[in-house]
Amino acid sequence: MRAVGIEAMNVFAGTTFLNVKKLAEHRKLDTSRFENLLMREKTVALPYEDPITFAVNAAKPIVDALSKEEKDRIEMVITCTESSFDFGKSMSTYCHDLLGINRNCRLFELKNACYSGVAGIQMAVNFVLAQVSPGAKVLVIATDISRFMVEEGGDALSADWSFAEPSGGSGAVAMIVSDNPKVFSIDIGANGYYGYEVMDTCRPSPDADAGDTDLSLLSYLDCCENAFLEYKKRVDCADFEKSFSYISYHTPFGGMVKGAHRNMMRKIAKAKSSAIEADFQQRVTPGLEYCQRIGNIMGATASLSIASTIINGEFDIPKRIGCFSYGSGCCSEFFSGVAGKEGHELLRKQGIGELLDKRYELSMDEYDAILEDSNALRFGTRNLELNPDFIPQARSALNREVLFLKRIKEFHREYEWIA
Repeated sequence: MRAVGIEAMNVFAGTTFLNVKKLAEHRKLDTSRFENLLMREKTVALPYEDPITFAVNAAKPIVDALSKEEKDRIEMVITCTESSFDFGKSMSTYCHDLLGINRNCRLFELKNACYSGVAGIQMAVNFVLAQVSPGAKVLVIATDISRFMVEEGGDALSADWSFAEPSGGSGAVAMIVSDNPKVFSIDIGANGYYGYEVMDTCRPSPDADAGDTDLSLLSYLDCCENAFLEYKKRVDCADFEKSFSYISYHTPFGGMVKGAHRNMMRKIAKAKSSAIEADFQQRVTPGLEYCQRIGNIMGATASLSIASTIINGEFDIPKRIGCFSYGSGCCSEFFSGVAGKEGHELLRKQGIGELLDKRYELSMDEYDAILEDSNALRFGTRNLELNPDFIPQARSALNREVLFLKRIKEFHREYEWIA
């Protein structure tokens, strides 16, 4: 029987965080409405952190754990992002170099809003299943950051970022996909995908987001329902309520997921309100735990939810997880896989929750200073020397070696490891 899926997995969520309730009060937002977000913290990218530092810091522990022979079987590195800083050069080249992977390797990047990470997983799965290079492994790194920048010519700190700012996070999820799926064995052929053109959210310029939040919510709900219905056509006897011990959703914010799950339970499972709330707590909240502490990391969020589910769920016996990914614009997919005790224990050993606890908590003054400093890192920055003394507490907060951006010299980015 063929097997394919995630052999190893790790999450990196930066060195600093912000309490989003304090941010909402600082921005004078309607805090009663804020409660519906179901958010607690968000990772904030410092000026000397970028999508590469997040990606490499996530991938290094799982790559270093491989033997030399195993590492040399990584034949493809895929970066999945909507935060790239070059229209041509793939970020996978930086990751490949910094991780010391052999040169007989395909290096490329995928961009498709928040769907990109799952697109990378599925591309890796199909490469492994094709058996064109038996035993080969694929390193998939979904990495995205949010930078809210102070704009010239106005009071940008009161700009209408509204509820996007508290939910916008930064982070990366790295995965080794192979025919030895110790962490998450993907159900082969169990995929329902659904997509169409819609202008819900977009990035019309490299450093700006635009969109219609109401339209995005409706599109998410529409795709969640129809992607599952397509999955159901392809998987005999698939039952939304009974087939999955857990469900991992792409999580722009927890409240959106709760609304989507309620919609699915009402329309698909015909469940009553009291049963829906209990089901949400049982099957969905394990996957929200880390999403509520990191924020929406776009292409990496669906994978983050899977990792959170496997770590925070109960896997004394193998259990099936239903997974939903949505990317604005739009494309979506519902797929599934099985995790067990081995995957649960392997992921717990990564200490993801412990690293989240070690992050430095930013004050509002420090956070606003970051918004000012982020202007220097706009898309297309040619030369820049990063200031290592800017919030120095963050550089040692994790008490481990961490990769940071050192400088940009003629567009080329240079990095350094700091213990």
